[in-house]
Amino acid sequence: MTCLSPRSWGLRPQCSARGITARELLLVALGASFLSVVMNWPLLLNIGDDIPKDLGDPLVQAWQVAWGGQALAHQPLDFFQSNQFWPLADTLAFSDALLGYAPAGLIGSGSEAAVARYDVLFLFAYALAFFGAYLLARELGIGPAGALVAGAAFAFAPFRLEQDGHMHVISSGGIPLALALGVRGYRLRRPWPVLAGFAVAAWQLSLGFTLGLPLAYLLAALGVIAAIVWLIRGRPAPDRRLVAATAVGAALFIAAAAVISRPYFRVADEHPEATRGPAEVESYSGPKSVFLVAPDENAVWGGATAGLRDDFEHIPEKTLFPGLVIVALAIAGLWSASYPRGLRIALAAGVVVTSVLALGFQVEDGLLWPYRVVYELLPGWDAIRTPGRLITFSSLGLALLAAGGTELAMRASAGRVAARWAPAAVAGLLALAIVVEGRGLPFDPFDDLAQPSPPSPPTDVSAISAPQLNLPAERAQDNRRYLLWSTDGFPDMVNGRSSTNPSFTAKTIARARGFPDRRSVAYLRRLGVRSVVLHPRRTRASVGGGSRKQLARLGVTRRRERGVIVYRIR
Repeated sequence: MTCLSPRSWGLRPQCSARGITARELLLVALGASFLSVVMNWPLLLNIGDDIPKDLGDPLVQAWQVAWGGQALAHQPLDFFQSNQFWPLADTLAFSDALLGYAPAGLIGSGSEAAVARYDVLFLFAYALAFFGAYLLARELGIGPAGALVAGAAFAFAPFRLEQDGHMHVISSGGIPLALALGVRGYRLRRPWPVLAGFAVAAWQLSLGFTLGLPLAYLLAALGVIAAIVWLIRGRPAPDRRLVAATAVGAALFIAAAAVISRPYFRVADEHPEATRGPAEVESYSGPKSVFLVAPDENAVWGGATAGLRDDFEHIPEKTLFPGLVIVALAIAGLWSASYPRGLRIALAAGVVVTSVLALGFQVEDGLLWPYRVVYELLPGWDAIRTPGRLITFSSLGLALLAAGGTELAMRASAGRVAARWAPAAVAGLLALAIVVEGRGLPFDPFDDLAQPSPPSPPTDVSAISAPQLNLPAERAQDNRRYLLWSTDGFPDMVNGRSSTNPSFTAKTIARARGFPDRRSVAYLRRLGVRSVVLHPRRTRASVGGGSRKQLARLGVTRRRERGVIVYRIR
């Protein structure tokens, strides 16, 4: 059997992966970047002015990346001692820290640069998801056309649209890329791709444990399976270079995981609220119907699934519709000869297992036993709040199977239509159908994808004495803004916003509610707060109370500065 050239559409999967060239990789990288820009239009035209999805978590994550650059440049040994939730320690570890994006934070300064940086990384995350899935499909034996569908299916599945506000969730391209490098290294018996695969896996872990922890367990499971296969085959002599590369790569991955996890363990010990109890996990779990619910923004299925969606609490975590076109192609892929039978069974089993785990459990109906076992037995799993995000892994399995289904459809078209371009046209139409179903039509004038403009800072926060307390501070939306504005100088501040919000901070904000009365001023002075920044436009309550004499007796000065009132506690 002879392989088709890398320029062909490659319907002979047994050898098509060996035809990958640098030219193909460059074209795919450019194509993935172009597709990311098109499907998130017009974000490219408003870099630094608009932000994807909403003014919620994206503001915090833009601050996280900016802090990563600040820490690398000025305090690399105290990376997790961020300027939020002062005076607590390891405050960056109160949520997934996006550590892997920290080098980007070295570019630019201030809130506008933070938003621009976030926008670019957002587009990069989608491009990498497409590129990683494409490359994994190619390494598993799929031709370029089928791999194109795999990339589209993984990057633009309908459920992803609801996750646009969670950078640590859409940044999943490192998962298929790490696996692709590993497959290539073991297939060609080359140690460097194996090492590179572990390095990419470590980078993916550094973006957050939401996806990084399941990836670590996936790699461990693959290692156990490989050991079992080796034993069944009579323990043949392994390639020493591959064994060495695997040992070194695994050691580096484990070392990176140990270093990154240390501040998270400290946070879990000092703040019990960081551990996700069964009741909290249950609130983010859902029935099997979550796989039928698409995001509201989805132009194809959003309206059709509104009845189911409106019955849910925590809707963003329960819109897990994988896509009708993707599922249909994946089912066809179960009968495709593009993959060996064992691989097809393994992919199908992986999809089923991760989909069941993505349902989590529900306390009132009894714990769903598969997730209960994982939750109770696997170290670190009790810190995961949202089981539904495991859909990322089942989506990857569906994407790979869909690639096989695509090649099955291409073979059928090649046998029925005389035109040589027919298989390529079939693959192109299927890829188009996937992205339209998942994201809508490019440049659709009726598309209502949200890309709001973040608020500008009302004043130069770096010129205000720190530590600071910004008021009002009860609402999450206020604290998110304060964090973004703090990227100008990163002053220490009592305020903060993470998936774990410490009880100490909540108590401090509650005790400062009557500011500037004697009790709140005395408490903040003992704590070490030097400035209270009042944002009148963020509250309907009366602000700026107290005469100058009253404030002087309390040892407080007051001045108006653009859109805020600054109190200085002497």
